[in-house]
Amino acid sequence: MPIEILMPALSPTMTEGNLAKWIKKEGDKISAGEVIAEIETDKATMEVEAVDEGVLAKILVDQGTENVAVNSCIALILEEGEDDSALENYQPSSLGDNKKEQPNSKELDAKTANKAEGENKEAITQPAIDSSAQIEKTNIIKDSNAKAFDGNIKASPLAKRIAKDEGVSLYQLQGTGPNGRIVKDDVVDFLRNPSSMSAVRRNAQLYKEVANNNFRKVIAKRLLESKQNVPHFYLSCELNLTNLLDLRVTINNEAPMDQSGKPIYKISVNDLIIKASAMALSKVPEANSSWSEDAIKIYNNVDISVAVAIDGGLITPIIKNADQKSIKDISSEMKILAKKAREGKLALEEFQGGSFSISNLGMYGIDNFSAIINPPQSCILAVSRAVEKPIIKDQEIAIASMMNVTLSSDHRVVDGAVGANFLKELRKYIENPILMLL
Repeated sequence: MPIEILMPALSPTMTEGNLAKWIKKEGDKISAGEVIAEIETDKATMEVEAVDEGVLAKILVDQGTENVAVNSCIALILEEGEDDSALENYQPSSLGDNKKEQPNSKELDAKTANKAEGENKEAITQPAIDSSAQIEKTNIIKDSNAKAFDGNIKASPLAKRIAKDEGVSLYQLQGTGPNGRIVKDDVVDFLRNPSSMSAVRRNAQLYKEVANNNFRKVIAKRLLESKQNVPHFYLSCELNLTNLLDLRVTINNEAPMDQSGKPIYKISVNDLIIKASAMALSKVPEANSSWSEDAIKIYNNVDISVAVAIDGGLITPIIKNADQKSIKDISSEMKILAKKAREGKLALEEFQGGSFSISNLGMYGIDNFSAIINPPQSCILAVSRAVEKPIIKDQEIAIASMMNVTLSSDHRVVDGAVGANFLKELRKYIENPILMLL
């Protein structure tokens, strides 16, 4: 039975167009992806492509014909094995509403032009791929100047549609159609055997949604209020960690062993930074403060809030009176608090309050960043990773472990000089860590 080529609709409102030119003539063999005709509207020249292999048996509308109605039959194709006798007494539907077998749950009739009235506003029948990757045979159109949705790669409309539906990028597919155009078979071949060629598969589901829990909503609200209402300013400097790292090695090497032969403590760089920050705050108490409309509060206790990443956000457990505690005690307490934070077992007093915050992303390889102040506190210290760099020491080049830190401050409370004095004291304790042991 002949396959009808219908006049396609190029827009939802189009009712007719001009058949400008036949690229193929009667008797020509055609294959999927080949352009067989051009049609015109007042906006563009489009191409009609064949998706069936066969012979263009009969042209029903001559080229140059104007005002051809959408969905009217313009030509007939005979499939392989059919002869001209199939054309005898064949009456094409002027509206393209062929009374042929409808698709069932297992297959789609390759000759059905429209799956349902008005389903496709561009008169492009939706292609589908069954378990054997057979493609529905239908008529499709393409703007002669248009590009494929993947960059500047030329591809037939059907190839683009199948690639989009199946999540296949056209960037690395090799086209086998005219002038290297990617056609339906190129996409289908990849779907049958993805390892046969290098291609990128794009997930058809563009994103997934993760519902915001109350904890995430509270974090978002507090950070937004902080950034909107607190006048942040930032001070950065590089600190030499060489002596601090040496002290850490010495302390850890002297740690006694438990019954299983493991050291009873292991000091981290973060533990030493907490201690150094607490000591610096005891020297510059103006940075250990917060703002209120009536007065600036300068805290009498140095309580360090330490940012800990947990599922769904972060939380800041507090090392209270950190300036008075030993490095070993800070290390032990921090491990307990971090474990409780990740398990969701922190008591209210263990994470609410605090007078100064530290956010350390050094373990993630971050070279530099600025943190958002944790209200009502006035300062937060952003700590980056340690990197070995050449420095000048005693008029000679030496290698040192350097770390960048950035102090974010509330300018209503902490002036530039106060922030600079805090970083000066912090440098003193970081670069001369023996002072923390006095």
